[in-house]
Amino acid sequence: MRSKSKKPPASRAALLELSGAGLTIETLRDAAESAAGIALAPAAIRRMKASRAVVDGILARGEVRYGINTGFGNFATVTIPPGELARLQHNLVVSHAAGVGRPLAEPQVRALAILRANCLARGHSGIRPGTVERLLDLINAGIVPVVPEQGSVGASGDLAPLAHLACAVIGIGDSFYLGARVATKDALRLAGLAPIVLGAKEGLSLINGTQTTTAIGALALARALDLAKLADLAAALSTDALLGTDAAFDERIIRSRGHAGAAAVAQNLRVTMKGSPLRESHRGCGKVQDAYSLRCIPQVHGAVRDALAHARRAIEVEMNSSTDNPMVFAEDGEILSGGNFHGAPVGLPLDAASASMVVLASISERRIERLVNPVLSELPAFLTPEGGLNSGFMILHVTAASLVSESKGLAHPASVDSIPTSANKEDHVSMSTTAARRFAQIVDNAESVIAVELLSAAQALEFRRPLRTSRPLEALHAQIRECVPKWERDREAWRDLEAIREWMRGGARKLIAALA
Repeated sequence: MRSKSKKPPASRAALLELSGAGLTIETLRDAAESAAGIALAPAAIRRMKASRAVVDGILARGEVRYGINTGFGNFATVTIPPGELARLQHNLVVSHAAGVGRPLAEPQVRALAILRANCLARGHSGIRPGTVERLLDLINAGIVPVVPEQGSVGASGDLAPLAHLACAVIGIGDSFYLGARVATKDALRLAGLAPIVLGAKEGLSLINGTQTTTAIGALALARALDLAKLADLAAALSTDALLGTDAAFDERIIRSRGHAGAAAVAQNLRVTMKGSPLRESHRGCGKVQDAYSLRCIPQVHGAVRDALAHARRAIEVEMNSSTDNPMVFAEDGEILSGGNFHGAPVGLPLDAASASMVVLASISERRIERLVNPVLSELPAFLTPEGGLNSGFMILHVTAASLVSESKGLAHPASVDSIPTSANKEDHVSMSTTAARRFAQIVDNAESVIAVELLSAAQALEFRRPLRTSRPLEALHAQIRECVPKWERDREAWRDLEAIREWMRGGARKLIAALA
């Protein structure tokens, strides 16, 4: 994960103002992927100043409050003298930067910073606006802190990864800048920025929350939502290529059960398959029912849609939430301790979303098997002419099967686990970050499986010529062929997969925009 540009980013107007509310998965994805400028909204700055005034008042009166002038966790009873408060916050950040593993990808780190800043913009943290603005300055300048992906249990916040992000604000640690991994202090100097000296409570404000879980989960969920629509297209193309019937997608059948996801999927199938000459060519064949991987597409894909919709609601609430501890309520002049940092509200839905994506990939793999198996498809074995000399789609199916099996293991819910930490003060934790990381990997695997189905169904359609499918599916076929040519003799299959996956992440978004 490296910055593509070798030159410092030009200054740019803010394209996204953070107010603590209104962020969606799509706006987060667009900002994280496009490197758009980010700023705090004026109203957010006013709220932050008001909450900071509460913290300053406590310090001026010499009151002792957790998180402001005490130790943390099991050290909450230790009072810290005023002259050591800056050191306290510095020590908190550097000691908690204990993550391991691969660095998060650049869009994930940008999303992490955006979400943390949006949380702080709500004005319940007692942090100075300038400290948050410096975090955004780093991101806007193209400085991407190195944030290891492992080390959070998803309670008391995503402490370790957020601490690595906070280290960049104080000029500690490493960052990616100008295409290389460098010391953050050097990146700041090259970008014309200075590190911040943290004030009372500010280190805690930067690291206390669920934003790592939410950033990873939100970006993966954006992909999953797109993939669910692409899976409908792949399934429709497979069904027509396999001479399946669309009778099971009749609105009356779907309406009689009442699930919203199934209704949306069935609508997509009816719209995309309507008017297919290939379908009409076998309408009187006498076959009554298709296999479940075709007949039950609305029910299975629809259940996936419903699970993803639940995850979306939970994630978007979390994206616009206050997850600090303690929390500052400027209107009352109070500071209260609570548990908003616990990741269960997002970890559980992400675990369910993981299971749903395994189901989506699994039924896709069953359709791939039907496409490549001549006994089931009555097409050339492995969709290749001159079978034997050519292996065709034989190992593409094996790849899909491998990914489905791997995903089944990854889908074991992380949220059912807990391990006490911090001298048993934190005696129940969420493991939500693990849930998010597993979900992201499962989405990546499912994308490859759906890519294999798209390639297989497009190839199967070649053997049905001169018959044609519906206009929408012919348009889909044409776009696939713009990415990869018809398979006529064996070639490096991985290149086809890479090409179609790149299209799925970019050009396909226009194609699926009109789908339910």
